[in-house]
Amino acid sequence: MKKILLLCISVVCLYSCDSEKDDFTDEIEAIEEAPLIQEYGYNLNDFNVIRDTIRPGDTFGAILDANGVSNQKILEVASKFRDSFDVRRIVVGKPYVLLNSKDSINRTQVFIYEKTKTNFAVIDFRDTINVYLDSKPIRYEERIASGIITSSLSETMAERNLSPYMTDRLALIYAWTVNFFHLQAGDRFKVVYTEKFINDTIPAGLHEIKAAYFEHRGKPLYSFNFESDSINRVTDFYDENANNLRRAFLKAPVKFSRISSRYNLKRRIKYYGYKLRPHKGTDFAAPIGTPILATADGTVSKSERRGGNGNYVKIRHNSTYETQYLHMQKRNVRVGEFVRQGDVIGWVGMTGNTGGPHVCYRFWKNGKQVDPFKQDLPLSKPLAEEYHDRYFEYMRPLKEKLDCISY
Repeated sequence: MKKILLLCISVVCLYSCDSEKDDFTDEIEAIEEAPLIQEYGYNLNDFNVIRDTIRPGDTFGAILDANGVSNQKILEVASKFRDSFDVRRIVVGKPYVLLNSKDSINRTQVFIYEKTKTNFAVIDFRDTINVYLDSKPIRYEERIASGIITSSLSETMAERNLSPYMTDRLALIYAWTVNFFHLQAGDRFKVVYTEKFINDTIPAGLHEIKAAYFEHRGKPLYSFNFESDSINRVTDFYDENANNLRRAFLKAPVKFSRISSRYNLKRRIKYYGYKLRPHKGTDFAAPIGTPILATADGTVSKSERRGGNGNYVKIRHNSTYETQYLHMQKRNVRVGEFVRQGDVIGWVGMTGNTGGPHVCYRFWKNGKQVDPFKQDLPLSKPLAEEYHDRYFEYMRPLKEKLDCISY
């Protein structure tokens, strides 16, 4: 009987030990299976992580002083590393991350400041202070979209949950071929584009349009974004026959505005007793603060405030053409600066002699002011013959993809 009892106890003990061993093994496996969190180039499991945003009254020194960093190290960062990170320029609302030591002191070892959604500055206080700039990994995903216009392009984009930036991009691509102020119900578009994702999962908006199709008044218009100059990374949009979609000048210096007064050498105004007062510009009415765009590539020859012109900018495009932009609220370029077509050179205002917010657009040909809408303006440079084979090879699969997109 004693032998049987001892045997039972032994079995129970063995079972109990095995059970405890299994539990212990499970705990070890659970610890080993804890996921590693990698971000900003650091293993966050090694730190106490504090995430916050810059608040009104916050300073770089105060944040780090409250987290155990010595004044000597704070001063060293502020004085020696301004080129990489200027502590005076932290902006309210921007996120930052503190990687603190996993001990009772909980002192900050790494400070990370997010300058933009993708770019950040790192100050590593461990050992010798290391300050550098870095960026989050970005993934680009190709997507397609389409729509039929019922009222306006922007409203159709909103109905399809598409980025408002896509409206602006399409308006710029087709600036010379589609009048976006007079779209017709039934006009339609298709787009092949790429969207950005930060850290592989966080949507960051529209990256670029690779190809587009716009049908306006029954006329099909293809466009393909092609890099002809791989050294300078210059891209442009061409049609299915390799013709450049851009002309040398945009039709208007502001987007989605209206012409309030045209070029008219025979203008007479009641207020001035119907005396002849020629208007040598074209007025585009738009709200104050609307961006004013350079209508073509060129060099800024004047950027100043003078008399009835108010704040104005003048651009020389070549030996033949100049353009001038009057009554700006504020100028955004300096004399001698080279600007590209579509660059913001200022903002609509009411400076000088003006009865309402607008930009007076003046067009000069061979030193004489002329009506830009009556000029036989030159096309932009066509795609060089040497790139045609590569272009058509690149374009064909994109055209097939566009043709297969349904509405």
